[in-house]
Amino acid sequence: MGDMFRSEQMVLAQLFIQPEAAYFAISELGESGIVQFRDLNENVNVFQRKFVNEVRRCDEMERKLRYIEAEVKKDNISIPDQQDLPKAPNPREIIDLEAHLEKTEGDIKELTESAVNLKSNYLELTELKHVLEKTQPFFNEQDEANGMDSAHKALITEDTQNISIRGRLGFVAGVINRERVPGFERMLWRISRGNVFLRQVEIEKPLEDPATVIEG
Repeated sequence: MGDMFRSEQMVLAQLFIQPEAAYFAISELGESGIVQFRDLNENVNVFQRKFVNEVRRCDEMERKLRYIEAEVKKDNISIPDQQDLPKAPNPREIIDLEAHLEKTEGDIKELTESAVNLKSNYLELTELKHVLEKTQPFFNEQDEANGMDSAHKALITEDTQNISIRGRLGFVAGVINRERVPGFERMLWRISRGNVFLRQVEIEKPLEDPATVIEG
């Protein structure tokens, strides 16, 4: 019964290949799937091997491929499955592939950064739009309360020029998170020593904070 689980007969062979043909020879042997390589330099540190730079380049290209794949899937673009595994590319193809992946990654990062900036600008403009819409009724109320008819204006004399103005009124409008309003009120009260009038209006539609726009 033990013979059923035995593998085929194996032969230990040693090959001497010229350096310029080593890549293609090893590639063909690996594609055949019937060869198992033995490491004759087990005591050599991994980082001291001659091919360590090539492995690092492959790891970097794999990282770029994962990044590109993740960005493609974010847009719900389907990636067809590869039925047949491609053969190992030759060194020239690897160089071209490396340059192509680097360019593609750079283009995607640039587009992503531009998209984030556009979204941030859009959210800032949306906040300003709501500020203008919410503050306009307040100023309209003030104009109506402080309006004077023509008869009242006629009573104003030149004595008003002698009135000394001790301070100047101003206003600041903006958008703030609801949970930060109490602390904001206390801060304004302390800074102005109580000389502040705060009016708040809630924005019904939820807004995203432009300062927390995250890529992707």
